Amino acid sequence: MTAQILRIHPDEPEPELISQVVSNLYRGSVVALPTDTFYGLAVDPVNLKAVDRIYELKTRARHKPLSLLIAQVAQAYEIARQLDSAFDRLAEKFWPGPLTIIVKAGSRLPLRVTANTGNVALRVPEAAIPRAIVAALGLPITATSANLQSFPECTYANCVREQLGDKIPLIVDGGPTARSIPTTIVDLSGGGNSWMILREGAIPTHEIALTLQR
Repeated sequence: MTAQILRIHPDEPEPELISQVVSNLYRGSVVALPTDTFYGLAVDPVNLKAVDRIYELKTRARHKPLSLLIAQVAQAYEIARQLDSAFDRLAEKFWPGPLTIIVKAGSRLPLRVTANTGNVALRVPEAAIPRAIVAALGLPITATSANLQSFPECTYANCVREQLGDKIPLIVDGGPTARSIPTTIVDLSGGGNSWMILREGAIPTHEIALTLQR
């Protein structure tokens, strides 16, 4: 198998091409696509065979939950629970953008997606392509980086093809990603407006702290 390269406009994604991607996701395929940080591996998170395939491709530890991309903040309220004012402030300030927020998963998400933690990592990306795919699919998509373990993350489609081109059916080429720095990850799953930075990335810790101390 050699991956098909599908070029999609990064700012104005063509609806008919987005439909092709969605058809692949409906079939349970793993699709590589650009986000605003790195290229990621997308599957339908409710398709457990597809979710398993991502863990296999990445040789990813099964106790690590997959992060999900959503198209708008309102979707978080459909798939998560116990969202509080800390979540609202961070989402209002930094979404769309390079901030991943870990919250309690709702009952609609399969436990396997949460790696049996009961938590889910969510993000609304700035990139138009993944938002258009989520909107057309009607579900969030996974967003783990499209690279093999111990290999660098990819900021362009050919990098994905070099690492994974014989392992996945489709790579969306949306040009180079806007950033080459990973998202900042904030854990709000403890509740009670408590928070913890798990990884400092594109958004500095002090900006998170200022937002939450308002």
